[in-house]
Amino acid sequence: MNDDKIKGQWKQLSGKLKARWGKLTDDDLKIADGNAEYLVGRLQERYGIARDEARRQIRDFEA
Repeated sequence: MNDDKIKGQWKQLSGKLKARWGKLTDDDLKIADGNAEYLVGRLQERYGIARDEARRQIRDFEA
């Protein structure tokens, strides 16, 4: 899924993201507004995981 597609479907995706990663706040999702790299950083911070692991989780979620 590319960034344009994510931005176009952000409202639907944000609910699914919050269900998958409950530690993400509404503010995190509002600020991210479809920016995958911002989400990677937030996952790193909230869950204490490596950047590569956060990217992998985002990719797996997209699939």
